[in-house]
Amino acid sequence: MRALLLRDLALAVKAGGGFGLSLAFFLIVTVLVPFGVGPDTGILREVATGILWVGALLACLLSLDRIFQLDFEDGSLDLLVTSPLPLEGLVIVKALAHWLTTGLPLTLLAPVLGVLLNLDPAGYLWIVVSLALGTPALSMIGTFGAALTVGLKRGGLLLSLLVLPLYVPSLIFGAETVRRAVDGFDNTTPLFMLAGITLGTVAVLPFAAAAAIRINLR
Repeated sequence: MRALLLRDLALAVKAGGGFGLSLAFFLIVTVLVPFGVGPDTGILREVATGILWVGALLACLLSLDRIFQLDFEDGSLDLLVTSPLPLEGLVIVKALAHWLTTGLPLTLLAPVLGVLLNLDPAGYLWIVVSLALGTPALSMIGTFGAALTVGLKRGGLLLSLLVLPLYVPSLIFGAETVRRAVDGFDNTTPLFMLAGITLGTVAVLPFAAAAAIRINLR
């Protein structure tokens, strides 16, 4: 599993579909928002949390179709499926590699881009915490969607349509966690809900994704 993880990380970096593209998209979204809503710092502060979460969510979508598709095209997915490694373990490794090359860099970059959006100082810590808790769920859900569409030509649009509705709960509770902290309210409930979503996806979706891969490779 370690060798597979290192291989996927190396491929993500070399292929240019990992953290580079996602970070560039995240940066572009954050830079363009002030041009769209105007230079009013009060308005920017109000929308900063939502924009950062939406930007991170959309940036995660960019590389989802590459999770299994490259392995499917070169035939290595068939070898991985027939290897001693459990298929559920393969799914977890793929999701972890996606998070390390996409979710983690986005989490670390978010406070820096928060400066451009005039994010309230009380929100910097919580935007990192909420993204650190929520982006693993985005990667796991995306891996499940990639398993459903593996083998389909030009399945990127279908993949986005499948996973976007499943991303909404993480978006709601992630943004609410930061918003409550900024407003001075207790944010324990949305934080626990966000953590629960992540734990639930990690516990259930590897089995669903593995079943989807078996069906698609028959």
